[in-house]
Formats: sequence, C-alpha cells, structure tokens
Amino acid sequence: MCRPVDEDSGAVAVPERHPRLAVTILCAAGIVVALMQTIIVPLIPQLPTLLDADPGNTAWALTITLLAGSVITPIGGRLGDMYGKRLMLMASMGCVAAGSVVCALSTSLPPFLVGRALQGLGFGTIALGISVMRDIVPPRHLGSSVGTMSASLGIGGALGLPFAAAIAQQVSWHALFWACGAAALAGALGIALTVPESPTRTGGRFDLLGAIGLAAMLVFLLLPLSKGSTWGWASPLTLGMFAAFVVVGVVWWFVERRGSNPLIDLHVATQRPVLLTNIASIATGFAFYSMQLIPIQLLMAPTSGPDGLGLDMLTASLVLAPSGILMFVFSHVSARLTAAFGPRVSLATGGVVIGAGYIVFIVALSGPWTMNWGIMLAVACFIGAGLGVAYSAMPALIMQSVRVEQTGEANGVNALMRVVGTSTSAAVVGMILTWSMLSVPDADGTPVSVPSETGYLWASGISLGACVLAIVLALAIPRRPPITVENV
Repeated sequence: MCRPVDEDSGAVAVPERHPRLAVTILCAAGIVVALMQTIIVPLIPQLPTLLDADPGNTAWALTITLLAGSVITPIGGRLGDMYGKRLMLMASMGCVAAGSVVCALSTSLPPFLVGRALQGLGFGTIALGISVMRDIVPPRHLGSSVGTMSASLGIGGALGLPFAAAIAQQVSWHALFWACGAAALAGALGIALTVPESPTRTGGRFDLLGAIGLAAMLVFLLLPLSKGSTWGWASPLTLGMFAAFVVVGVVWWFVERRGSNPLIDLHVATQRPVLLTNIASIATGFAFYSMQLIPIQLLMAPTSGPDGLGLDMLTASLVLAPSGILMFVFSHVSARLTAAFGPRVSLATGGVVIGAGYIVFIVALSGPWTMNWGIMLAVACFIGAGLGVAYSAMPALIMQSVRVEQTGEANGVNALMRVVGTSTSAAVVGMILTWSMLSVPDADGTPVSVPSETGYLWASGISLGACVLAIVLALAIPRRPPITVENV
C-alpha cells in the first residue's frame, strides 16, 4: 500500500512499511566511509618510515582524501539524481573497497596516495544515503532515519581513532586497510541486496564543464587551506591559489546560472532557507572539527606541558569515543525536536549544546581546576550530543526546501559545505596551535613541542563564535510546515 502522491510537488508514493534493514545497511555504509577520514591519523607519524618517503610528502595521505571527497560529493549527488542513487551508492562503496586494497598492497607513497584518493571518492555515500531515504522511508520514520544516517559521520569519526590504533598496534597497518576493504565490499553487497532503486530521476545530460569548474574551484580553495601552514600563508603559491579560486568561482557562477542543465541549480542554492542552512553547516562543521584537533593534542601532551595528560593514542581515542555514541543517540532526539518544533529549532539547539561544550572546556582550562580526562570526556559528550542534533536537522531543512528530484544534488552541496567548514577549521585551528607551540620535556626528557594554554583558549574561543553564528543563522531560516508526504 502506498501513500498518496502530490503531483504538483513531484513527491512519489512511499511504502508504508519501514525498510529497517536497508536503513541499517545505509547507516553502516556511512560509518565505513566516515572511518576513512580518521584511520590514517595514528599512522601519519610512521608513514615516512613505512613508505620510505619524505614527511612533507606523506602529509598528502590526508589532504588528497579530503580533496577527492569534497569534489565527488556534489557531483555524486547530481549523478544520483540523474542515473539512480542506488547505483551511485554502490559505485561509492566500490571506490572505497578498491582504494583500501591499493593502500593495503602499497609499499611506496605514490600508489598509497592513489588508494587514499579512491577512498575519498566514497565520501558522497552519506549525502546519497540521506537522499535515497526520502524515496524509500515512510514520512513518519523519515526524520529518525535521516538523523541516524547523518550521525554515522560522527560515529565513524569517533570510532576511527581507537579502531585504527588498535589494529595498527596489535596486527599491522596493512591489516587495517584490508579490514576497511572488506567492510566496504560488504556495504556495497548489502546495498545491492536491500536498497531499492530510486523511482525518481531527473535525466538530462551531465554538466561536464560545470563539474570541471567546480573541481578546480574546490582544489584552489581547499588545497591552500590545508597546506597553507606548510607553504606559508603569505607565499605566492598560497595567495595565487586563493586568487585563482575567486576568478574560477566567478566564471563558474555565471556559466552555471545560464546553463540549461547545470550541475548545481544556483537558483535553488541561493533560496534563503537553503543558503542559510548551508552557511550554518559551514559554521557547524568548523566547530565540529576543532574538537577533533584540540582534545587529542591536550590528552596526548606530556604532563610537563600546560594541562597535558600524557595519554597514549589508543587511550586518548577511547576517552573521546563516547562522543560518537552520543551523536547517534541524540540524532533520534533531533528527530523528535524536528517533529515538534521544526528543523530550524533543532539546528539552533544543536549549536547551543556544542557551544556549551566549548564553554565547559574554556572555563576548565582557564579556571582554578586541574584539567583531567573526566573533564575532556564531559566536553566530548557535549560536542557529540550537539552534533547529533545539528547534523540531523540539516538534511531535514534541505529536503523541506527542494523538490524530490533535487535531493541528491542539494544534500551533496550541503555535505560539501560541512567539508568546507572542517577544512577551514583545520587551517585556522592548526595555525593557532602551531603559532602557540612551546618546547617541554617528555617522559624521557626529550624536548617536544606542544600548544600553549593561550593557543587552546584562542582556538576554542573562535570555535565558540562559530557555534553562535550557526545558532543565529538557524533562527533566521524561515519557518516551514512540518515535513509530510504532501510537502516532501
């Protein structure tokens, strides 16, 4: 039995029965993809030795995945709208599996970077999964299902560090990538068996020129953001790439505005609800990634340093891991808030909770108390809960503002905005912490560099400001009626 169709809105009939297995598989695939962002972190200090490469070059193992993921996310969403979201989901997981195998077999840097780029091509999975849920999940279950899919990003990110540290330390780093490849292959098979094909397609021709322009624009923006601290923020290369971003962006904007079948419908993207949601996503992504960068350094800093706790990577990762669990739990709280008050209130509430986490951190760091892992656990829990609420509200805001055949594209762009936020956070917070470095002895008396308390406070203060911006933007989004089959 199907629900009625609103022919004017373009909505499609959705089965009454909740496809729980398909939703579970999609969420598991999202977690696998999110793992790709953090599994590399424990290996970064060892990569020069493992791959016999220069330390400056091995840093590309993180950068190239980010670039590939940011480029493919909006493009994959558009291809999903045109040719089928299920097909693109399987292709995304296939890229993750292939990239993992290449990394597992690599003994030198070039093939390892190829594998990491292929893993990055799977980053569109979460946005595509959210979009396909709109087609297969009954309206009364849509909010909780979308929230869980959104939370998979945080769950995978939180579990990635202890997962990677445990396997790399107890087995081998090759085994880590074999495990990722097997998980991605299982995800692709699960999608093929359980996820039905999307009934809505836009068709048309793919905007290759727009895709090339978007890819160039993102590279010119994200590459200097991620490498600016190495190249120098005032270097000709960094400034030249930022200038190229502006020039390419202006040209791309005018070409896409006049195109008959553009990659991204800018008329939709500039509508007030969509535009404000995307800007709020940048601010929330900034606040999210700051808490990926700040606590781990403080937890692992020697006790001789300011507020350092001297934990190893695995222990420090386990302290922060509950944030991913709370992100999952509070994604369902977000669904209830959205049903009662609308997604704009949920997004603002998420910003408030994340901000509360930063306030606890700042007060604990600057107050008379001694920093300990319990305080860091509490801060991580605040951040995880807030992200669960906020990240679940973003797709709901997008989907209530666009037509059903544009959900893949619109969610892809929204996911890209989060990437821009995390990249900006990595640049700004990384620059502040590097600027504040001081030398202290570790347990063996060897001098090591750690951020100062001033650096932590400045980075946290700016991130708190990003939370305030997200709250203000969320409350400025126009009110809309609750999400139902008639307006979805």
